Amino acid sequence: MNTLANWLQHHMMTCYYKQLSGIDCPGCGMQRSFIQLLQGHLQESFISYPALLPVLFTLSLTGVHLIFELKYGATAIKYSFILTVGIVTISYILKLNS
Repeated sequence: MNTLANWLQHHMMTCYYKQLSGIDCPGCGMQRSFIQLLQGHLQESFISYPALLPVLFTLSLTGVHLIFELKYGATAIKYSFILTVGIVTISYILKLNS
């Protein structure tokens, strides 16, 4: 994992929204947070981007539902998505106001 984290650190994508406007986008910090998670720094990962774990959970749940066709999978994905969007929105508003 450390090799992957090092590779990702040296190949991070540029946020064109921030580059053009000078303002963080709602996704700014996700790459750094993911790298910190890969390195085992859970607290730093959460501080960088609080919505990372819910995003990963929603994506994982969607993949599992597509493969195994869970009985209540679509409903669970819907609620997980709503929760994730809420966390992204709240953390973005808090970041802009700080």
